[in-house]
Parts: sequence; structure tokens; C-alpha cells
Amino acid sequence: MQIDGIRWYQVATRATLAALLLALSALASAQQAASPAGQTIPDDYYRAEFVILKRIVSPEAVNEKMADREVEPTPETGEVLWAVGEDGTARTTLKLAPRNELHLASAAERLERSGRYRVLATAGWYEAFPPDYQGEALRVEVGDWLEEANTRAVEGTITIDRQRYLHVNVHLNHWQLAETTDSALPEADPAESTVAMESSATEDAAEDPGQSANPAANPTMSAFAEPAPLELVTWIRETRRMRSEEVHFLDSPTLGVLIFFKKVEKAE
Repeated sequence: MQIDGIRWYQVATRATLAALLLALSALASAQQAASPAGQTIPDDYYRAEFVILKRIVSPEAVNEKMADREVEPTPETGEVLWAVGEDGTARTTLKLAPRNELHLASAAERLERSGRYRVLATAGWYEAFPPDYQGEALRVEVGDWLEEANTRAVEGTITIDRQRYLHVNVHLNHWQLAETTDSALPEADPAESTVAMESSATEDAAEDPGQSANPAANPTMSAFAEPAPLELVTWIRETRRMRSEEVHFLDSPTLGVLIFFKKVEKAE
């Protein structure tokens, strides 16, 4: 994937990532796995780690034009990998491992210090992934808060399955507010709009004397404000086969996901 006008930047970025992944692989081979204190280690026990990144690049510089692409709604799921609410509070349904146990923690810090990436989430946890494991999709909601649309700019799911090997399916969307052409919409007269709303409220109150004409007391009158439309910047749609202690990097022109699994042996 190319980004117009910044090929040199992309080459430098990939060289940095290649060197970083090589260093991480060497470190993984020598690193002892930490297991939760006092816990009996089951078979097929792993530490799963994810770092979700945003490339610091203007959406207008992205060569891929995906604004008109149809995107299926993200499926509902009760499991959350990392979701940041409107107030900035993050939540998860996983029992996350301490950051100092994560192999990818140093990589996340180095990438952010490079000035080319913004780390949106760093998370890792311990879990058994036996053969034929079918994981539930893990919800992701990170990035900038798009207030007009009531959503985070980056959202989607990450799913982990196990056949002979572990498989990670990353399904992330990067949104921005859609550009609207005001000229295509007829301008409304504010006076007429006010009269129409007051008239409607009066008619409703006449039909139901218990209903107030005050918009603050009538929830139906505040329902006119609908979320602003969104358009797609880029996405990640990829399934990657994983081996223990391998670092994988999935990316799009604006997003990136670092993935690492460490099998925890009983002897450790």
C-alpha cells in the first residue's frame, strides 16, 4: 500500500519495524515466561499480547480511497479487549497481565518515541488455547472520540482460534466524519422550524395532557439529533497464523497491530 508523496517515509518506517521485530524475536528466545503468581499452569497455556497503533499521517495523504466502501456492522460481542469510553475511561473483560510482564511493552514505547506512531492500546493476558478452541470476538474501541458520531475512530474485533496452530483474525475499521455538502440540503428557516416544533408539541400536549411541551421534559423532542455519518479511512482485514514467540505486524496505511504469543511451560 502506497501513500502519495511520502515513499521515503514509508521505507524508513518499514526498516525501523523490521529492525524492531528482529530484536524482539531475539529477546523472546532468551526471555523467561512469567505466569500468574500461585496459579497452576494448564496445558496449552499462553500469554497473548496485542499492541494497537495509529500511524501519524494525515488521512488526506492516504492513497487508498475507501470512503464509499460498504462496511458490515461490527458484530455484537460480550467480550472486550480494550474499549475507551467517551470520558476516556478504558474497560476490558479480560484479566490483564501487568505491563512489566509483556514482551511487547518495550516495542510499544520505542514505536511511540519514534514519532511515527501513536499507541492506542497495549494489552496482554494468560489463557489456555487448546486444539479446536473457538474464541469469542473481542471488542476494540480506541483512538479519537468522534463526538458528532458518538464513537471512537478505530473500532472492530479481534478473534483468536486454535486449530493445529493459533489463528488471529483482526477486523478493525478506521473512521472519520463524512464530508457533507451543505449546498445539497435546503436551508431551513429557523423561525419556521421553531414554530413547527412548538405546534407539534402543542398538538401532542392536547392529545396527552400529561405530556409537557418543554423539550427538556419531552425526550421525543431531543431525538431529532442523529449521529453524524461516518466514512472509512482504511481498515485491517487479516487472519494470521501464529507460532509461539513470533512477533507479527499487521498494518494498513493508518493502523498497525503487533501480536505476540508466548507458550508458558509447566517447568517455567
